[in-house]
Amino acid sequence: MPRVAIIGPGAIGGVLATHLMQTGRHDVVLCARRPIEVLTAETADGPLSVRPRVVIRPDAAPTVDWVLVTTKSYDAAGAAAWFGPLCGPATVVAVLQNGVEHRERFRAFVPADRLLPVVVDLSAERIEPSLIRQRSRGLLTVADDRHGRDFTGLFADTTIATCLTDDFKSAAWRKLCVNAAGVVSALLLRPACVVRDEQVAQLARAIVRETIAVGRAEGAILPDSLVDDVIAREQAAPPNAINSLHADRAAGRPMEVDARNGVIVRLGRKHGIATPCNAMAVTLLTAM
Repeated sequence: MPRVAIIGPGAIGGVLATHLMQTGRHDVVLCARRPIEVLTAETADGPLSVRPRVVIRPDAAPTVDWVLVTTKSYDAAGAAAWFGPLCGPATVVAVLQNGVEHRERFRAFVPADRLLPVVVDLSAERIEPSLIRQRSRGLLTVADDRHGRDFTGLFADTTIATCLTDDFKSAAWRKLCVNAAGVVSALLLRPACVVRDEQVAQLARAIVRETIAVGRAEGAILPDSLVDDVIAREQAAPPNAINSLHADRAAGRPMEVDARNGVIVRLGRKHGIATPCNAMAVTLLTAM
């Protein structure tokens, strides 16, 4: 039975925990700030409720086979504080975070050959500390290597889909294009469908074009058609759908501005590519 620790059981981590635990095939422990008696995910197939094992101090954590990091991207050091007790010599650390710098965030804490970056496409919202609304089925994309194939096996008996790719860099940048466009919703504090307004859509398109240009300079394969694909996805979103950047700003929480848009500005500067729309968004959100 695989031993799995989930660091940061918020919206994404909480959903994954309920799905893994309901199979009965995993020994799951949640690494959290406070106890959770019952964790419930509202899914399209009905609620999934589990009674998780929770540890609230690193020194109480067991050694596991898998560590799933689902904290915000800016809290790498906080997540790494758990690695000492959790990680044995063969433990794999899967990083399920936004952005394209999964390895860069954790290379100071985990050997490179035991790090597994994961692209997460899963819409979920934490309604209460122990209640999460899962808005989409979910897709986890990993590299087609030994760790990636083992990771997909963890979710074999769940409704969370997994995908193996031989071009993880391009997959991560495609997701970043979606996340980058989401900054418009965060700035306006309006749901994703705000891009049905053509003027707003034009701004979102410009943000995605900048992201594509920088991604290509970094070696990602990104078609021009991705611009329209991202905008169509946003326009088709439910009227009340909001992304995590929007939710964090509305709640007054720290935001993942750097991982979602700041990285585009930073890497654009490195390659000599102008990114004025992303730079404006980063400046405004940082000032807020």
